[in-house]
Amino acid sequence: MLTSSNANKKRTPNRLSQHLDVLLFSRTRLEGIKQRRAMWTDKQRGIRLSQHELLCKNSCGYYGNPAWQGFCSKCWRERVRPAEARRLDTRESGEVTTPTFSKFEEKKNMEKGRRINTMRRLFWGGPSPPKQPSDSQMNALKAFQKLEPGDFTGFLKTLRSPSCQRLQSRCTAFLNTMEAYHALQVQKQSDLVQDFYQSFAEYFTSFSEAELTRTMEHVEKLIMTRLHKWVFCHDSCDDEQKDLTLQRRIRSLNWVTPQMLSVPFPEMQSTITGDPFLPAITAIIEMDAKRAPQDKLVCVSKCSQHVFEALSTSNSEPANADDFLSALVYVVLKANPPRLHSNMQYVIRFGLPQSLMAGESGYYFTNLSCAVAFIEKLDGRSLNLSPEEFEGYMRRGRAPAAASGVQAAACETRHLLDELMSRQERLDHGVDALNVQLQTWVQAVHAQIDQATSQLALVQEEVTDISLSASSSTSSDSAEIEHLILTDEHVGSPDTDC
Repeated sequence: MLTSSNANKKRTPNRLSQHLDVLLFSRTRLEGIKQRRAMWTDKQRGIRLSQHELLCKNSCGYYGNPAWQGFCSKCWRERVRPAEARRLDTRESGEVTTPTFSKFEEKKNMEKGRRINTMRRLFWGGPSPPKQPSDSQMNALKAFQKLEPGDFTGFLKTLRSPSCQRLQSRCTAFLNTMEAYHALQVQKQSDLVQDFYQSFAEYFTSFSEAELTRTMEHVEKLIMTRLHKWVFCHDSCDDEQKDLTLQRRIRSLNWVTPQMLSVPFPEMQSTITGDPFLPAITAIIEMDAKRAPQDKLVCVSKCSQHVFEALSTSNSEPANADDFLSALVYVVLKANPPRLHSNMQYVIRFGLPQSLMAGESGYYFTNLSCAVAFIEKLDGRSLNLSPEEFEGYMRRGRAPAAASGVQAAACETRHLLDELMSRQERLDHGVDALNVQLQTWVQAVHAQIDQATSQLALVQEEVTDISLSASSSTSSDSAEIEHLILTDEHVGSPDTDC
């Protein structure tokens, strides 16, 4: 009994220790799960942007833009213009006492009315809005409706017709006015151009939405192609300095790899050689060569479509919005487009509002703006790097991760060269074997020809012998016949005498 009780006392601490070990093991396992979950969330952090974050903060349903602090162009102008009016009013008043609210409203209405009359005088030749179009003008409107998308030459021909002389004169007057006052602030020039779009669109109120958009795109191309040299990268703004800053920032991030941005990229064993995003890089670089804002948006749309094509070839699954934004960031970092900030601001200031607020072009441009904003605020946490690693890459104190990519590309190139050399050797061996076979065939053909020639000679000799023997036998037969005839004549003569 004593021994059994002692044994139970000894087993009890062992059981407790086992329970403690199990608890410690489960605790460490839970901590490991938490750490892995935290690492997974860090890896999944990347560039995440929901569809709701792309829309306007005012919940109007249109796309916002970081350049407008998340608002669309319409809501942004509604917020900015009253602030500018108040600022101008306080600047004009100077040290004078603050006017009352009624005087402020009166002055605001007078300023608004003066501005509207000025714009109407510029566009329509008088303070009154455009009248109802005549029959000739209705025919011209029908001609505008029949234009195909992108038929800018047809639009110019229609605009130069006699029935559209009023519209042409208004465009010419506006262009001359803008060129004469090219020293104005760029924001005022933007307001004038947007007001011109709005007032010019009133002439096409009978058009459908698609027809109006198509016509106004032609009008935008006509106006901004002439005004590009006056308003692009204007002296009154700091677009040029921001271009240089953004260019230096992108150049300093040339070590960023697609794996850091979680961009689906083809593996080394795949059949895809080279960078699949090269067409997208080319398209975004071409944006600086265009003059009209609509043409620049076309380059952005083309770049985005190439990005989706590259993602579809690099990944078996369909690309989502997060992959698209990450790939667009990678394209911008690799391309480093010239005057990117100035081009984007030019589109924002002088492009049609409906092109930026809705449709594919608005969606793609909003994503491009988000990609540029992400690059400007890029840090180690966005790339799943520690601050020390990020600073090391930025200061070039560490070997950039792109070096491994360069080495991999060099190895791949060396492998391709070796494969080409082996193919060349196999091709040389095949050519040599083909030459040997060709020579053997030629010799065999010559031997057959010689054999056929010799056989032909033998046949000809046999034929000659046969012909000679036949001729000799024929001559002997004829001699015998003649002899028999003569003999018969000699024998038969006495009978005749008798």
